[in-house]
Amino acid sequence: MADKKSKNFEQKMADLEKIVTQLEKKDLELEQSLELFEKGIALTRECQKTLLTVEQKISTLNTNAPSNLEQDKAL
Repeated sequence: MADKKSKNFEQKMADLEKIVTQLEKKDLELEQSLELFEKGIALTRECQKTLLTVEQKISTLNTNAPSNLEQDKAL
């Protein structure tokens, strides 16, 4: 896996999917499983942080945006 800081959300999610697939295989040694699990947890936290940031930005934009909904309803 490449540098975490240069990856976008979609790339991190793809990495998570790969990790899950690997963990579902039963032929991994305990140490390999633990390493993959730790990477998965770290990626999950990064993705959660990204989603929270986006959610906060959307909320701010919605709060600060002029309400065009009432004008749209009149049309």
